Amino acid sequence: MTNKSKGLVAALSANVIWGFVSIAFRFLQKYPTDLILCYRIVIACFITWLSISIFKRKQLKQDLKNVKLNRDMPKMKFWLLLILSAIGITLNWFAFIYVVNNINIKSAAFAYMICPLITALGGFVLLKEELSKLKFFALGLAAISIILLASGFLGSVIWSGLIALFYATFVLIQRILKNFDRLNMLGFQLLIGLILVSPLFFFHPQNIPTDLSFWLVIILVGILFTLIPLLLSLYAVGHLPSSTVGIMLYVNPIVAFTVAFFYFHEPIVFKQIVAYSLLILAVIIFNWKILSKSYFKLGDKLKKEIDIAA
Repeated sequence: MTNKSKGLVAALSANVIWGFVSIAFRFLQKYPTDLILCYRIVIACFITWLSISIFKRKQLKQDLKNVKLNRDMPKMKFWLLLILSAIGITLNWFAFIYVVNNINIKSAAFAYMICPLITALGGFVLLKEELSKLKFFALGLAAISIILLASGFLGSVIWSGLIALFYATFVLIQRILKNFDRLNMLGFQLLIGLILVSPLFFFHPQNIPTDLSFWLVIILVGILFTLIPLLLSLYAVGHLPSSTVGIMLYVNPIVAFTVAFFYFHEPIVFKQIVAYSLLILAVIIFNWKILSKSYFKLGDKLKKEIDIAA
């Protein structure tokens, strides 16, 4: 298996794993959202820094040195952006857990369908990245989909928008911060996130859960649904074009929708079917250039293999 094939498997695996995270959170549905968030960050932070101390110590020293010597970005700006990205991912996690356990999984999945589109729009406005007319048309279709849903499910759409906005903020800042290894950066983001939520332990104290199942699920979330897919996605980024990795992100909400409909039996009405269909069409149009290139490349490869076999 080539490195590119391994990268493809890694990207697919990461997003399939992330698509099933709602099942784990539903096991914790009786606990408050802020409690789940706090202990998820504690466990994820501990595991990430343990991994950094074992595998990334030399890279961490080099990263800190690079930040100090970087003339393109002042240290103050770097750390400010890092704090903003930590706020983004912390709020994203809070909103996602709340929506999964208190609203519905469809809304959480919908957020990750529109998130790449919001990220692209943010990149156009803030980072001056180019968008073609076809992509603007796709964004228009996505907007119609959101408006259609908002006419009957306004609360759900607002929460979906918040999840997507917080994650898009995190992703956009990741594009700017290029001097840090991604795992080391996550370590600092989780550490900042832990500082952000630590007042909850004092100002909103709650009894430490004594149920063994709570800790087993939280540890599972920290390892299986946080660290492992992150490492898989980091491996994929190193061996695949960013466009391919971007397309693979849509596997996550597709799996999440499947879990919502077939595992939790969440109902769906005709208006939602139309809105989701429009959004899927928008995603296809937005990524048409990448999809068509991938299709033709795959077709040429299969044709060559058939010719050789003949």
